[in-house]
Amino acid sequence: MVNVAIVGASGYTGFELIKILLNHPKFNIKGLFGSSGGERIEEIYPSLKNVFECEIEKLDTQKLKKFDLVFLAVPHKTAMEIVKDIYSHTKIIDFSADYRLNQKNYEDYYCKHIDAKNLENSAYGLPEIFREYIKKVSLVANPGCYPTATILALYPFLEYIESDVFVDAKSGVSGAGKKLSSNTHFVKDNENFFAYNPIKHRHSIEISEKTGLNVTFVPQLLPITRGMQISIYAKLKQDIEPLEILREKYKNEEFIRIFEKPVEIKQVAGTHFCDIFAMKNGKMLFINSVIDNLLRGASSQAVANANLVCGFDEGLGLPKIAFNL
Repeated sequence: MVNVAIVGASGYTGFELIKILLNHPKFNIKGLFGSSGGERIEEIYPSLKNVFECEIEKLDTQKLKKFDLVFLAVPHKTAMEIVKDIYSHTKIIDFSADYRLNQKNYEDYYCKHIDAKNLENSAYGLPEIFREYIKKVSLVANPGCYPTATILALYPFLEYIESDVFVDAKSGVSGAGKKLSSNTHFVKDNENFFAYNPIKHRHSIEISEKTGLNVTFVPQLLPITRGMQISIYAKLKQDIEPLEILREKYKNEEFIRIFEKPVEIKQVAGTHFCDIFAMKNGKMLFINSVIDNLLRGASSQAVANANLVCGFDEGLGLPKIAFNL
């Protein structure tokens, strides 16, 4: 058994991670940590009562060094402060943006990086593309939810499309995390639908860096709890059959499903799947993908990466059955 710690367990992705790990045959949750400590996880999430009850301890990096594996479900900047201290002592799966980008892009979009040397030691945690490299490292940068759904949709077509692409991205409100903002009040979101931070959103650089494309990225907030749908519009350089390209590229991938009609959030909510559809209109290409933003876009992908880092089967313990009809 691999002894695991979760830092940031009280957040939405921390809770989803706990749910997956409780049913995992190899990972054993031995510690929960937070910025202040003193709370109990079953009091924050009453559904865990009599299932998994544990006190959340105040963050202590000396204690983290004693675990086999540490999940960091914390914001950017906080993560690299922890990683800098524990890197050589344990395996780390980082949910933040701190190790996803090169130093220049990170500092242009986030803040000054205080652990630049470990940017070279980390792997970008998208298994379908970087699987073999992930197996060799002890620090994995778990991708963001928007980049996960977008990059997986674009990846098979990179050699066939022009460099300018438009990404129309829609997410459930849980993608904003637990911290309340003016965009996440019930009265604001209920029976509403709107774009936020268009073109300048920080995930745009993550998509551009990993694909080499010039991305115009417009995120929008759906009045739902979870789930994400991506619509991508690109111009083809040559004639192709989109579904054939998708099927060939992902023919050996257990958690990518190719559909012959547009995909829906309901079919992936609660699962690790990324579902993709594509069609063309002359020289124009439409690509459509859906994921669960809290799972494939965060917690289940973190477990997939942890499986690879620890030498287990990638799909071990990952959810496959959707919540809804």
